[in-house]
Amino acid sequence: MKNYWDKGISFEEYLEIGKQRLESPATQQEIDYQQYYELGLQRIDRTLKKFIPNEEQLQELTAKNFDGKILIISEVWCGDASSTVPALVKFFEGKNEVKIFLRDSDKSLINQFQTNGTESIPKVIILDKDFNVKNSWGPRPQYGKELLMKHKADPEGYPKDNFYNDLQIYYAKNRGKDAVQEILDLL
Repeated sequence: MKNYWDKGISFEEYLEIGKQRLESPATQQEIDYQQYYELGLQRIDRTLKKFIPNEEQLQELTAKNFDGKILIISEVWCGDASSTVPALVKFFEGKNEVKIFLRDSDKSLINQFQTNGTESIPKVIILDKDFNVKNSWGPRPQYGKELLMKHKADPEGYPKDNFYNDLQIYYAKNRGKDAVQEILDLL
């Protein structure tokens, strides 16, 4: 895990890469994902402006005396990541180091943390101070998982567009609180 950690980037670098890929796409995927990069950057900006760490959650983090690190597998274009990653970065800021590993740069890490056989992101890897995996979380909070299961159970009655819309409304209202709590529960 230390090798992946060393290849990880800061949140600021993550944002810069997203902006660069939006402004000057270099691959066919970056060209195809232009609208997702734009949406992702807008959502990240919204989350950064709206997210305020919950005082009770901060106290819980202090009480847990967690001295490890947080490694997040992500990409700027991902809708779940754009609402979750900035909240997590802000929550752990000044307490635990957080790095981001770009999923598409090296699939060997996400392949160790697949969700139901998929490369779904974001995936949060909780590491102890010696880079041992303590736990992992992702790609979305429990409520988001429930919305997805509702869609999969009845795609005609609850189409994908409705699922995506409801998920983004949830993210906008919840502002990262559930994701932070679920990760705190795993520390």
